[in-house]
Amino acid sequence: MNIPVVYEDDWLLVADKPSGLIVIPAPGKDRRTLGSILNDDLKERGIAYRLHPCHRLDRETSGLIIYAKGKSLQKKMMDEFAAKKVKKLYLALVQGVLKSPQGRIDSPLDGRPALTQYRVVEQGKHFAMAEVIPLTGRKNQIRLHFKSIGHPLVGETRFAFRRDFPLKAKRVFLHAKQLEFVHPVSKKIIRVNSQLPQDLLDFLQKNR
Repeated sequence: MNIPVVYEDDWLLVADKPSGLIVIPAPGKDRRTLGSILNDDLKERGIAYRLHPCHRLDRETSGLIIYAKGKSLQKKMMDEFAAKKVKKLYLALVQGVLKSPQGRIDSPLDGRPALTQYRVVEQGKHFAMAEVIPLTGRKNQIRLHFKSIGHPLVGETRFAFRRDFPLKAKRVFLHAKQLEFVHPVSKKIIRVNSQLPQDLLDFLQKNR
């Protein structure tokens, strides 16, 4: 597969993950991951280092993901995520009309505090497109939080019943659009962006 690389230096690589690929192999399941594809390409080109993921995205979620060139750099970046120093911005399409054009969803997940901030950038008849910033990093946070306020993501089947909502999509409409962080080596501020993939653009065009 041709995986777009949106940023690369001597220590880090930021890939633009397509929907349908997992980041970490699941036990007993498909072991073909984004990382294995990238590392196989490096091996074919005779490059010695290996790439290690610094965070995760769901299989269905597209967008930006950071890889470190070596385990020590991976730990430094994972520490940045744990300290909430990496700014993450997603684009999500949610079912229905949100009551407020911006707000926060403050609802614990798995007994731990969880906070999601959002801003509507487009309101349609049956959907709202929102820029979403997860201020905490709980598993499936964005999907669970919007489901909790009665507006699950378009394409959601795991945490909502597809038949209960007018819009149907082939996958969850969630895209990791932007990452901003302080580089663990150079100490420069790195900001990377990703455009919506074609399948989500086509869906919007059809349903506006």
